[in-house]
Amino acid sequence: MTEQGITGGCQCGAVRFRAASLSDNPHVCHCRMCQKAAGNFFGARVGVLLKDLTWTRGQPSKFFSSQGVARGFCNRCGTPLFFHNEASERISISIGAFDQPGAITLEFELGIEGKLPQLAQLQNLPNFGSSEDDDPEGAALARKTSRQHPDHDTESWPAGQETGS
Repeated sequence: MTEQGITGGCQCGAVRFRAASLSDNPHVCHCRMCQKAAGNFFGARVGVLLKDLTWTRGQPSKFFSSQGVARGFCNRCGTPLFFHNEASERISISIGAFDQPGAITLEFELGIEGKLPQLAQLQNLPNFGSSEDDDPEGAALARKTSRQHPDHDTESWPAGQETGS
């Protein structure tokens, strides 16, 4: 988080944003629509008033998942960025898209009817450490060739980054 607001963006850096403040609803939603939109077990989002949100690089693309409800994403790398009921003055930004997602404390969960049983298994799974611990050479190569944008604003977005096929 910075003095100018809370920043974030997509994985490739083509879309960046700044939120002047966060709203009161950091949560996870387990409904099937959020699972599919996030491509994961749940969607994790926090509200931002539209007047407090600035797209600082690029613009997200939108998919209307239901009437009047847009889900935003980067059309270059596919990162899910938001959920927005267009009748609302608040937009729900994906917590994982923030530069410091660990600083956002969850307050509730919803869509419990869709909660997947695998989540209860997490605490009992064996921990194999980080990829850096298991394969130092492979991790160094991944860092060297990574096209992931760093978790902070940059003056420019590197041109010529081609996506894999």
